[in-house]
Amino acid sequence: MNRWTGPGAAGRGLDWLNLFVANVQTGFGPFIAVYLTTRGWTQTGIGLALTIGTVTAMVSQIPAGALVDATARKTLVAGFSIAAFTMSALLFAATPGPLAVYCAEILHGFSSCTLGPAIAAMSLALAGRTALGVRLGRNARYGSIGNAVGAALMGLCAYLLSTRSVFFLTAALTLPAAFALLPLRVLDRTMVVHYVMPARVERLRVVLWDRRLLVFAGCALLFTCGNAAMLPIVSGAITKHAPTEAGPMIAAFIVLPQLVVALLSPTIGVWAQRHGRRPILILGLAALPLRGCLFAGLVDPVLLLPVQLLDGLSAACLAVLLPLIVSDVAGESGHYTLALGTVGFAMGIGAAVSTTAAGMIADRFGDPAALLLLAAVALAAALLAVVGMRETAPAA
Repeated sequence: MNRWTGPGAAGRGLDWLNLFVANVQTGFGPFIAVYLTTRGWTQTGIGLALTIGTVTAMVSQIPAGALVDATARKTLVAGFSIAAFTMSALLFAATPGPLAVYCAEILHGFSSCTLGPAIAAMSLALAGRTALGVRLGRNARYGSIGNAVGAALMGLCAYLLSTRSVFFLTAALTLPAAFALLPLRVLDRTMVVHYVMPARVERLRVVLWDRRLLVFAGCALLFTCGNAAMLPIVSGAITKHAPTEAGPMIAAFIVLPQLVVALLSPTIGVWAQRHGRRPILILGLAALPLRGCLFAGLVDPVLLLPVQLLDGLSAACLAVLLPLIVSDVAGESGHYTLALGTVGFAMGIGAAVSTTAAGMIADRFGDPAALLLLAAVALAAALLAVVGMRETAPAA
């Protein structure tokens, strides 16, 4: 056994894969709007392009999960997804024309929905159900580090060169992400489908109608509905009250939660293995309504900054628990990634409703009213977990 084979090498490969994938995904964030603005796009055109990507990702969640379930070669799926990221980034860099941008958004949206479940499946194969929480904590730590490093590199690249160069850098970062898959190929031999189609259909119906999965999907929908529009509304309020401080403050609002995730996620994974999923889920969900109420009541941007640390707590809990709870319910059913896609679809609905509804409330009644509404929706997610969510951790 050498450095390229065995569980140790596969674990290190998965660490680096999460880090570089997060690097790459950073390039498809706010930099798209900045780049298209510099190329003469209107806000309506930019909104349409981003909506195409969002809708593609939402409707692709379930079929992408089924696609990942259908093959034992998860590293091959991950490799094709990373190659699609490369093509998407190069399309953005090559031309800012509508056709190229729309194709890039569609390509990136679908590939994101295959890569995430493939990484979750490889994590399950590597760690097993008994140690999956610890493994997911490591995934979240390396992903948050990758997000922070990627944002810094791409911001520096945009400042020194141009916003277009960000997408060339994004394409370049897909190469080490693909290289990280090499030691993970050993996992493909452990992920073989053992059931025939009639059993699969029966098991799928049982999995998707499992009460625990449905309640968890409802919690995820409500949480995302309360969370998705919160930072944009706060960012807009900061820009109106302190325009000269808005840039650094918003950057800090993005980076600080990533640092909290990097610090807390391994501990969250250990706690989830030792003490169960339900109390940690309630903690992560309950942090959001508190954050929304504090945002609504505070005006000074300096006071808002520590409140944003609560976002890191929620993100750390959900980053670990989302694939972990779904693994508890569907990990041995042969439909793990399809069940993940189902929860992801619910979250996509929540995000779409959040930004539209909160924007309308903010325009008509003001930012504090919109933030309180989002906090109320988030509180409903926490209450649903308290009342309806059962513990999913397998018995020792």
